[in-house]
Amino acid sequence: MKPNIELGVIAGLLAWGVFAAAEALRRRTFLTGRARLRLGNCLCLLALVAVTGCSHLGPRTVPRDRFDYSHTLSESWKRQNLLNIVKLRYLDPPIFVDVGQIVAGYSLETGMSAGVGTANQGGSDAFSLGGSAKFTDRPTITYTPLTGNKFIKSLMTPLPPDGVLFTVQAGWPASAVLFAGVAAMNGLKNQEATIDGVTPPDPDFLRALELLRSIQLSGAVGIRIQQDAQKQSATVLTFRAQDASEQTLADCRELRGLLGLNPDASEFKVVFGATASNDRELALQTRSMLHIMNNIAAQVEIPPEDVAQGRTSPGFEAKGPSDDRLRLVRIHSSKSKPADAYVTVPYRNHWFWIDDRDLKSKRTFAFLMMLFTLAETGEKENLPVLTIPTQ
Repeated sequence: MKPNIELGVIAGLLAWGVFAAAEALRRRTFLTGRARLRLGNCLCLLALVAVTGCSHLGPRTVPRDRFDYSHTLSESWKRQNLLNIVKLRYLDPPIFVDVGQIVAGYSLETGMSAGVGTANQGGSDAFSLGGSAKFTDRPTITYTPLTGNKFIKSLMTPLPPDGVLFTVQAGWPASAVLFAGVAAMNGLKNQEATIDGVTPPDPDFLRALELLRSIQLSGAVGIRIQQDAQKQSATVLTFRAQDASEQTLADCRELRGLLGLNPDASEFKVVFGATASNDRELALQTRSMLHIMNNIAAQVEIPPEDVAQGRTSPGFEAKGPSDDRLRLVRIHSSKSKPADAYVTVPYRNHWFWIDDRDLKSKRTFAFLMMLFTLAETGEKENLPVLTIPTQ
């Protein structure tokens, strides 16, 4: 029922109730105490419905629904990514399902009826009051399985080097970003996870990441886009020597030596590849999303019996005690559900989770989710759509 129509009906009922009371007094009908109470309740209820009918239902649901849906989508996205990482450790293919659309529909129907009957003195008084209300909350959520040629390519295509570096420019730690998203940098190799185990990184690669982080904190490194004579865009990494401290200048000299960069140049062109063609290029062999997820999957803490029975490949735990710098994220497992977890999922009769107090793992996991936006997915194909009413 539309608000203006509903208000008109309620106003009419109020007017009728007042008229009935006035008519009873005009005929000098002496109402009993119970009859007066019923009449008073009738008028109060009619007034209450009139007041509540003046407000709209829709606007009041926006603040609550926006927060609730946002929180739920965030949690489901985290769980989906964690589940896919764990599945990759067991060599199960990852599956992604996107929430395409949410249509929240609400309806409120109210009804009210009232009646007053009077008689002469010595007779009886009769009053009747009836009401009804119906509230319906029926959101419709559309799920889209992410499959097809373009999406698979987006998972297997390396991330653009400039996109990875711009996350550094945005404030993310250079050491964490490059350790997660880069397989090689000017010939220096990062650690690699295969079905046979984990290959450790070059020590010079780790040292280069430490130097880049130190230079980043000093503010002496920058990234910009410039065009050449053919109007081709290129990403340029710059090192600022002006106003830099002696420690920062020493870090820049050591970094140039590790990466084979020109010691006198202050600008270096960023290209994709494992090695540079000259000493004025910074070659980054970036990883794909599937590559990054596989490396993280190798660091999931798997039940020892699953490794012993050959249900999963040997991972990071097979190396024994090692440098914590080599760990991207720590994902625990247990038979019981954890009480204090940042994200948790059940899989193969075990619970896998990230501790809510593990800031390094939480940062890496959040960075992984952000990297999905850097993947080139292209236009969506005509995919099957599954729509499930929740009520």
